[in-house]
Amino acid sequence: MGDIDYIVDRYGDMLYRICLVNLHSEADAEDALQETYLKYLNKAPKYKSEEHRKAWLIRVAVNQCRDILRQKRIRLAEDIDAICDKIVDSGGITSDDGAVLRSLMKLPEKYSSVMLLRFVEGYDYKTIADIIGKSESAVKMRVKKGRELFIEIYKKENGLQ
Repeated sequence: MGDIDYIVDRYGDMLYRICLVNLHSEADAEDALQETYLKYLNKAPKYKSEEHRKAWLIRVAVNQCRDILRQKRIRLAEDIDAICDKIVDSGGITSDDGAVLRSLMKLPEKYSSVMLLRFVEGYDYKTIADIIGKSESAVKMRVKKGRELFIEIYKKENGLQ
């Protein structure tokens, strides 16, 4: 198995989720993922560890998402509910998880990306800070604010208020 095949098999689903949550568009998420793979093939540094490689891939994917959002200047390119329903229908997640994903996707990007990295991918604050190029305290504040916004959106979306 070639190096890129290994990357796609090992990290493809995770990177796609990150791109989808940030871009709200399957087509744009696929574009960002493809660009991430191309950068890996052409510009990947030597890695100290597998975690370093994973962090580098996440950082590149997040940056690709930002570039796409900047180019389009449109936050929501597809209907969030349709995207979540498609993921649930594919068997990737349960309908309860779909409600969580729906609420997560409605957060502004600066909150959704750190929330995804913290609570879905399980990274600690320092690692997230390294990935997104912010201070650890900035990450903690984004997670705190993101959690507050998430709870507010989740309650509203699910009739819990």
